[in-house]
Amino acid sequence: MFYCLFNWFAKITGWLIQLVCFRTKVYYEDKSVQSRHIRGKAILISNHTSVFDYPVTIFVFWTRTLRFHMSELVMKKPVLGVLLRMLGGIFVDRTSHDYGYMVKSEKILSRGGVVGICPEGRIPLKGEERPLEFKTGAAYLALTTDTPIVPMFTNGSYFNFKERARVIIGTPMIPSEIADPALSDKENIEKLNREMREKIISLGKELNERTKQS
Repeated sequence: MFYCLFNWFAKITGWLIQLVCFRTKVYYEDKSVQSRHIRGKAILISNHTSVFDYPVTIFVFWTRTLRFHMSELVMKKPVLGVLLRMLGGIFVDRTSHDYGYMVKSEKILSRGGVVGICPEGRIPLKGEERPLEFKTGAAYLALTTDTPIVPMFTNGSYFNFKERARVIIGTPMIPSEIADPALSDKENIEKLNREMREKIISLGKELNERTKQS
């Protein structure tokens, strides 16, 4: 309840600020299937361009409290870390083998919540192919909890007064429809992981085409 209330406080007080800083324009693969409102439990995945992907995303899906996986890099910062925890951030220490964040994610999903994950695991460096290869955590979580995956792509254009932030929301991916009974659990995780990355790439291309037309 606390996370939900604090999220609403942050969204109300930050609404005008985000309009100026991001000016986000939202596109849809199929709005009749997936709009800005996520119904029921879901895993939200997105490409990773900046630390500002998170604030942009919480205003895109403003009707739900998004519990995002967040790295030790930001969660250990004195002020920022406290704020992100208050917003419901899930601490992920990439330097350890502690998978408590997965247990926490499973509990959130079991209560009908939304967990946000950037499967690349980090922001790509200059010159690296984008998106990076996906880590398998999101695919594993989706398959083991039978949770729909809502994909989103962002152009990462923040604080840019010449080019506004643009995102496209894709139609949900249903793990049970993608999994192959003839494959092992590991093979199905890898299969879903590949399809998730291909979906994000496809959404990126579609967003680029929509941007040219607008």
